[in-house]
Amino acid sequence: MALTDAVEIPRRTMVLFFVVDTSGSMEGSKLGAVNTAIEEVIPAIKEISDENADAQIKIAALEFSSGARWIKENANGPVESDQFHWKELQAAGVTDLGAACKALNEKLSTKAFMKEATGSFAPAIFLLSDGEPTDEWRGGLGILKQNKWFSTAVKVAVAIGDDANMDVLAEFTGSKEAVIKVHTPEALKKMIKFVSVRASQVASKSSNAGAAGDEQKQAELNASIQEEIATLPDNSQDEYD
Repeated sequence: MALTDAVEIPRRTMVLFFVVDTSGSMEGSKLGAVNTAIEEVIPAIKEISDENADAQIKIAALEFSSGARWIKENANGPVESDQFHWKELQAAGVTDLGAACKALNEKLSTKAFMKEATGSFAPAIFLLSDGEPTDEWRGGLGILKQNKWFSTAVKVAVAIGDDANMDVLAEFTGSKEAVIKVHTPEALKKMIKFVSVRASQVASKSSNAGAAGDEQKQAELNASIQEEIATLPDNSQDEYD
């Protein structure tokens, strides 16, 4: 076969999921920092996708407060990073994490957001919350944990301020090492940008097949998170009180 006849091998897809608490307590600097950071990090995610020969990165965002909703950008599924445009989320309502888990479970399926013809890498899931769940979250999370895509995903959670329940977030991610607590808008923005980029890099890499490869990716991400936390300026004084 001549070089000009070479067939380009299609890349698999890796979906980066943002799961964002938009309850009333997120109003102001918390959600403002989230909106700014996600908007600013999209070009970096696009760059990772462009440079990755194995995977293209797509983005999906789920907001939860009184119930859970996929943002309008994802009405037809995950969007390629170079076409994704973040629109500011607004805060109102309570903290229905269980509803978010059920909504995420519905889309983590080859009949929904994981139906790429070329196949998909396990996703990266990034949860951000500042409070205590107000619904029956254990039931929703229990359903989600039975989902194969969720169990193989790399997962990170950011606890915003002292009111965030670290134990609940650790239940979601599967380990305390994958939960980050931030107390300032600056730390929040820095960690959103870092985690978004690093999770995209790790999750979109080819690895050994099976559980061992998935666990290795999560361990690599956890180690990177702990290193990055050590670089934060004083993050102990809660500016959200």
